[in-house]
Amino acid sequence: MAIGFMKGAFGGGFAIIGIPLLALVMDPIKAGSLLAPLFVAMDLYALRFWRPHTWSRPDLALLVPGLVVGIGGGYLLLEYLDRHVVEILMALTTLLFAFLWWRGRNTAVARPRSRAKGLLAGTASGVTTMVAHSGGPPLAMYLLPLGLSKEVYAATTSLFFTIGNLLKAGPWLAVGDLSDGSWMLMAICLPAALLGVWGGWNLHGRLNQEQLYRICYGMLVVTAFKLLWDGSMGLLY
Repeated sequence: MAIGFMKGAFGGGFAIIGIPLLALVMDPIKAGSLLAPLFVAMDLYALRFWRPHTWSRPDLALLVPGLVVGIGGGYLLLEYLDRHVVEILMALTTLLFAFLWWRGRNTAVARPRSRAKGLLAGTASGVTTMVAHSGGPPLAMYLLPLGLSKEVYAATTSLFFTIGNLLKAGPWLAVGDLSDGSWMLMAICLPAALLGVWGGWNLHGRLNQEQLYRICYGMLVVTAFKLLWDGSMGLLY
């Protein structure tokens, strides 16, 4: 339900908080595999709230090609690069980004979009969502400075991660080696997940623009510290 709530309220980019919580009681790989089909179901359900006219098509045109490349690259990096190094680098970058905003950029000011930044953000999000389950921060670092309306921001994020989670579902199910009991657990969790999406959508409608951006940046910080902790503990132990 927590993941669904984040998807409904913020479009999916901050749903990372649910995976570490689940990983506290089960193997992280199984946790990711268990959630992969639920992610897809929640994303498709969330899209009913975000109509095509709310998507930022110019940004998606820049981000999605990078996402595809990044997911493929992330899958390959799992074979050669310690995922904990990726987590630490992503956490430090996110904290720096959030610090700069809180210090002097605490309002949503529209800035010109950049093709290079869009491609880079899409690729980074694809890599980190595949390697460290954390595709939200790179996407947010690109979208938030554009000053999009809260509806367009959440809708664009939602569609972006719908595409990404559809691409990821197959690889995650392949590595997870799930049992019959896991599929039963998915079926049990599905109604709660969809209810969470609905609840998050209702909260989104009550937030003003400034509140949404403050919460998004706050969640970036929480996510970054969780990644930093996971990465550091992974390297030490």
